[in-house]
Amino acid sequence: MAMLPRRQIVLALLALALVGLQWRLWIGEGSIRHVASLKKAVATQSLENQRLFERNRLMDADVADLKSGMDAIEEIARKDLGMVRAGETFFLMIENPTGDSDAAAQ
Repeated sequence: MAMLPRRQIVLALLALALVGLQWRLWIGEGSIRHVASLKKAVATQSLENQRLFERNRLMDADVADLKSGMDAIEEIARKDLGMVRAGETFFLMIENPTGDSDAAAQ
């Protein structure tokens, strides 16, 4: 029993449509693999955003401290600039960079 030519064409078109849809599902744009890679990229970016949010929160706290009082300014001046108040004595302790106490004793 032979199939009619129209029926063969319709079945061929349906098979082609099925292959095209399967291609898009597994390989093409918006495929399962593509969606999985996008989800991974979103997760990575979310972690980076959380890290940057925490850094920005700490910087906002530093700015608020600098605006509100002199304690933060004095701390930065002492730590970063090596400033000392009048009447204070500054002692600088230098550690041996190699860690050998015998070399320091000689």
